[in-house]
Amino acid sequence: MSVGMGPDNKEELISQWIVTYEKDLLRLCCVYLKDTALAEDAVQETFLKAYKSYDAFRGDCGEKTWLVRIAINVCKDMCRSAWFRMLRNAVELDRCQIAEPEGKREIRSALVAEILHLPRVCREVVLLHYYEGYNKSETAEILGISNTTVQRRLEKAYRLLKNVLKGESFYEE
Repeated sequence: MSVGMGPDNKEELISQWIVTYEKDLLRLCCVYLKDTALAEDAVQETFLKAYKSYDAFRGDCGEKTWLVRIAINVCKDMCRSAWFRMLRNAVELDRCQIAEPEGKREIRSALVAEILHLPRVCREVVLLHYYEGYNKSETAEILGISNTTVQRRLEKAYRLLKNVLKGESFYEE
């Protein structure tokens, strides 16, 4: 897909992005927000913002990277709202059901639950690097941080998760 398509093809390009990236963005938002319905709202808001700001997209990064950055910012905005903070206490992780093969669901759910307890900065890099498959440079670009910071946050997340696996329930905030 070419960014150089004219403005008269904007709707078609956004439609292609929805078909291509909707599930990836939904998975990312669902894990970030811990709720499928909220994640669906975040994905819709992401594509709406992409549509509105399409003319500002310079193509400095890939389209998926740009959409993921928008989705993360939408999720952050949702998390900052007073309504979300009130709702967060009532939402269970079980409400976030994304289709996946049988068998590893219990282990994966436990791991995801522990990742969700990580501090936000660690959780973001883990989700982007390991869960979404971005390399460290792409993760740094999406989050607007340096590669070194990505590496430090991954190491911190690893230490925190390792402590949990040893039976210690210590998380730094």
